[in-house]
Amino acid sequence: MTTPSASPAAALAPFRIAPQFVGRVWGWRDLRPWYDCVATEEPIGEVWLNGDACLVDSGPHAGTPLAELFARLAPALLGPQARESASPLLLKTIFAQAKLSVQVHPDDALAQKYGAPRGKTECWYALAAQPGAQVACGLKPAVTLDQVRQGIADGTLEESLQILDVAAGEMIFVDAGTVHAIWPGSILLETQQNCDLTYRMYDYGRPRQLHIEKSLQATRLATQAGKVAARQLPDRTILVDAGYFRVERLPVTGSRSASTLPGADQMAPGLAYLFAADGSARIAGEGFDAVDLPARGLVAIPAASPAFTVEDRGGLDLIRITPRWPA
Repeated sequence: MTTPSASPAAALAPFRIAPQFVGRVWGWRDLRPWYDCVATEEPIGEVWLNGDACLVDSGPHAGTPLAELFARLAPALLGPQARESASPLLLKTIFAQAKLSVQVHPDDALAQKYGAPRGKTECWYALAAQPGAQVACGLKPAVTLDQVRQGIADGTLEESLQILDVAAGEMIFVDAGTVHAIWPGSILLETQQNCDLTYRMYDYGRPRQLHIEKSLQATRLATQAGKVAARQLPDRTILVDAGYFRVERLPVTGSRSASTLPGADQMAPGLAYLFAADGSARIAGEGFDAVDLPARGLVAIPAASPAFTVEDRGGLDLIRITPRWPA
């Protein structure tokens, strides 16, 4: 690990994060052209863009695990809204070659009951989708917990699920307590609370542990989950703004100054992540070395970052993700 020796401004400058490729039985063996990665053992289902074990990939803290950086520099990274010394969000890209389990995530209260710091509300932004791509998101109206339990037992649970067609560019919100499943046919950018608690209800006979009682305890029969209509503003498109996070598309014509990135209601500086859904960018400013943002890469913008400019290096489709701090 590199020991920081640069100026304070440089130490808090934007930095790239190296992704972590996570094996899943339902994943892809070859992620090209999305990532230059071919599985040698278990298929790869998730690319964690800012997991606790992901390494800083540029600047004076290069080689430092992200969890360690947050533990040391949380106020400078997160800003005055910070309530803890950890990243509040976990960002992933999801590659499903087979159906994921039917599952549910706990809310904050239930997660804390079982010793975890937070629950898991999430959203999915479709980076790509084949014709006919679908996900399961929530229960059909009038479905009861007894019907859910019976569906688990007899393998008919899918009959109780709301099914959504998925097209590229669509956003789906999945609040904690929503019974859901990702199916093949789409590539998703997932934004979630930084929690990996998953209660599996049903897994198509695969030999993995189920968490039936906890999943039923976590289930809400009606939730806010579903497709979210994009809100077009003059300088951005808000894809979702709900509870724990905001996800936006930011047009960049040539270059764009950091001073134009916050919205009118985001006056206090805070952590932000910049994700290149397509194309590439360069982030540059005084006092730090320029940081290249490759396609499907992630750059963290600390709350205490010096001023910078985002430059489109070709075909850039820029997504900005910011934590929200519920009252």
